[in-house]
Amino acid sequence: MIVNPDQPFQIVYSLYSHEYLGLLFESYAVQLDEQGRLSLANQNISFQNADEFDSGLDERDYKLIKLMDKMAQEVIVKPYIKRNIRPKDFLRKIYDPKTEDKVIQERLERDLEVLRSKILPLLIGKRLFEMANDKNPIYKEIRVHPEPVTIHFHFFKNDGHTQYKPTFRHAGEKLEIDNRNGVLLCHEPAWLLMQDQLFHFDKNLDGKKLIPFLRKKFVVIEKRFEPAYYSKFITSLLAHYDVFAHGFEVIVERSSPEVLVGISDLPSSETQDLFEKREGEIPQSQIAFELRFRYGQNEFRADQTGAHNVRMEQDGDNYTFYKVIRSEQKERYFGKLLNDLGLPIRRGRVSMPKTEAFDWITENEDLLESEGVKIIQIDSNSGRTYHIGKAQISIEVNESIDWFDVNAQIKFGLYLVSFAKLRKLMIAGKTEFELPNGEIAVIPSSWFVNYSELFSLMEDRGQENTLVMRKHHIALAEDLEKGNLVSLTLSRKLEGLKDFKKIEQYEISPLFEGVLRPYQKEGYNWLRFLNEYKFGGCLADDMGLGKTVQTLALLAHEKQENPDLTSLLVMPTSLIYNWQLEAKKFTPSLKILVYTGTNRNKDPWQFGDFDLVLTSYGITRLDVDILEQFYFNYVILDESQAIKNPSSNIATAVNRLKCKHKLILTGTPVENGTMDLWSQMNFVNTGLLGSQATFKKNFLFAIEKQKDMDKAQRLAAMIKPFILRRLKSQVATDLPEKITNVKYSGMTSEQEEVYEEVKNYYREKIINDIQELGGGSQKFTLLRGLTQLRQIANHPKLVKDDFEGESGKLEDVTYMLQSSISEGHKVLVFSQFVRHLSIVREYLDSRDVPYSYLDGATKDRQAQVENFQENEDVKVFLISLKAGGVGLNLTKAEYVFLLDPWWNPAVEAQAIDRAHRIGQKNKVIIYKFITKGTVEEKIMALQDRKLALAGELIGSEESFMKSLDQEDISALLD
Repeated sequence: MIVNPDQPFQIVYSLYSHEYLGLLFESYAVQLDEQGRLSLANQNISFQNADEFDSGLDERDYKLIKLMDKMAQEVIVKPYIKRNIRPKDFLRKIYDPKTEDKVIQERLERDLEVLRSKILPLLIGKRLFEMANDKNPIYKEIRVHPEPVTIHFHFFKNDGHTQYKPTFRHAGEKLEIDNRNGVLLCHEPAWLLMQDQLFHFDKNLDGKKLIPFLRKKFVVIEKRFEPAYYSKFITSLLAHYDVFAHGFEVIVERSSPEVLVGISDLPSSETQDLFEKREGEIPQSQIAFELRFRYGQNEFRADQTGAHNVRMEQDGDNYTFYKVIRSEQKERYFGKLLNDLGLPIRRGRVSMPKTEAFDWITENEDLLESEGVKIIQIDSNSGRTYHIGKAQISIEVNESIDWFDVNAQIKFGLYLVSFAKLRKLMIAGKTEFELPNGEIAVIPSSWFVNYSELFSLMEDRGQENTLVMRKHHIALAEDLEKGNLVSLTLSRKLEGLKDFKKIEQYEISPLFEGVLRPYQKEGYNWLRFLNEYKFGGCLADDMGLGKTVQTLALLAHEKQENPDLTSLLVMPTSLIYNWQLEAKKFTPSLKILVYTGTNRNKDPWQFGDFDLVLTSYGITRLDVDILEQFYFNYVILDESQAIKNPSSNIATAVNRLKCKHKLILTGTPVENGTMDLWSQMNFVNTGLLGSQATFKKNFLFAIEKQKDMDKAQRLAAMIKPFILRRLKSQVATDLPEKITNVKYSGMTSEQEEVYEEVKNYYREKIINDIQELGGGSQKFTLLRGLTQLRQIANHPKLVKDDFEGESGKLEDVTYMLQSSISEGHKVLVFSQFVRHLSIVREYLDSRDVPYSYLDGATKDRQAQVENFQENEDVKVFLISLKAGGVGLNLTKAEYVFLLDPWWNPAVEAQAIDRAHRIGQKNKVIIYKFITKGTVEEKIMALQDRKLALAGELIGSEESFMKSLDQEDISALLD
């Protein structure tokens, strides 16, 4: 009979006996009659149709129904049926005495026992019935008692034997177990059905202890079995239950535990499965922590439960049991305390790298002592005894005439340790050493974290506990002082580097013929301050903020103060003419030598006749043997990102030059990665960031691979005094507005066909490369494929010369170009593909539109710039990225068209700054052209995710490729 869920009903559960599987449960919906009583209308429900009766179900009902579904014969036997046979026939076969399979029978009973142990607790508060033979699910109601039955065991020993029996109490009343009608529904834990009542027992009583008393009142142990029975059964029973003994003694000890944290070393080769080894962690020497509790003479590990708190002593026929009542509440408290202190002891033990372990001990020793927790050493695998006690370090950094003196006091317990010795150990990566008493001291990991940069940058001057550090490491010292890691003493003047605004005002030389804007005057003051303290610096103002004019003001001062000294300015070849013009305008008194050209005079002594020598990076590389013979006042590098690769020939060359002061100018000190920064900062302040190897170890790997923000901030603090960077948004408030728009273009059908063909080719090739050559081979193939796809997104002609169709992007670009020209606006058009510019150029030529043009092969750069700036008829300037991304002043432009997205957003910003710079009077509008549904869109999305670390501009093609995982590659070629 079907139950109507729209009418009153109730969910009930029914217990029945299966002919093979024993006692099982089923769930039913039963219709209620007009008086609210259960009627004969019922319906078996499963998890599949339970939602029809949702109004009468709660969360426990859903769990019960799901568990009972698993008891159905077709479900419970499914894992054991190997061929096509009906479940009932399968059961008949394995239970038939002639064909039975005892192993499967035991497995089925085990599976059902697990299900019963989960179902029975959920039945508390629900209605349970015994099913009739006619399948009536509500034949006889069974009362499920919520209160557990308590049990006590009584033992009686005499000369001949021992007998015992249990007594039971339920709800405050004595309960007699019916040894005729009692049935165990579940053994682990015990659930007893007796006289239509269902009972469970406290402390999860094992049903095996109850079974004997369903048949008899007493259990008798013969004398010959007593030793084994007492040592195993009674000892285990005493651990969990109250026992009343006659004829032997039970001594119960109650006390507060003494809390011990034991330490022992683990060999580095030992598996760490027990200690939850972190993914990617390199195996290293480990210390194991073990939580223990001592009650009088008895000691227990935190994970030791059960019989471990009972021990037996036998003297002939006399037995004495010693039972320790452990304080679970206090043991839990101390377990939680250690967890809160960063020692997550699970299963009584945990391990961590040795230096971190002793760091934890040092950090928490006082608190542990106040809580009464003792640190002890357990038997060591290595036979060594570790020093357990405070490790203290106190460092003072004091300014002297040319250096910082660094003094330190290091103590391990009562022993003073040489500062120089400890520094050598830490630089070598050693973590432990022997104390005079033979104990092994372990250097805390926090010392490596906090002081590794300081120790690697110090220099040994021979005195035992005094080392020195160069003054350009002031920022590191200040950063350590902020963290209360060192005590720092500075002169009032050097304190000025802490706050840029406190640097004193310096007079501008009368040899400088110009007016500095307020922020440019502050930059000049900063340059003069560095000059006074013999610090090198990096002027890294935004493009267009006047790095050139600030530098010329400094050189004018040097001309006035040191008229016999010569400075050298190295730059890309394309900027030499611009520097000539700017120097002639602002510092006409400077005698300038342009040291370029094939017919240049290679006599180094001629430089002394000039105030300033202008040359290129290329000439410096070729003539370094000549240039290094002259001692310059300043060596200044413009667009210093040219030396970002420290192993390049040009970086090697400029580091051979000799001078009194060094200065670098760049709008993008970091293009590819943090090593760019090391190369440039090491040029201006040698040793500021340590050796190249030290820098990689302390910063590069941590920042770029591990995304360590603390290391990134530490690095930023170290270089802060020597890099001055102002953004246009901060200082050039008089600059006109800059508006950026993204113009999405669709592909033509012919263009899309070519794009899909190339995309499918590279997707298949990358998959084959991975299978045949391994994952590392895919990077080059991917780069080549992405480049071709980007070119097709611009115009398929960049890849296929014979392509006859059109490009959606070109149509949009030419339309917007024509509109801008007709309205009288000037436009800069940037692309990194010269072939793309050529296509736009062909379009302009076909319509007789005048334009300026600049790529790497252009000889008359300045003429092209002047033509665009001064000729009103020239409205368009086509510029390739590599040739025109820096060093151009194109303030007549009102529009900037970026024809293709670049890997590095910083380079894109440089291009925009050709127009949006000091001198611009008009609003600058930028259009980025992106072809929809291509890698251009996907690359932009990936860059947002990949290049977000601390504002770091890690955006070269190489570094971008390295950052891609398999999921990224799949997305790009999807």
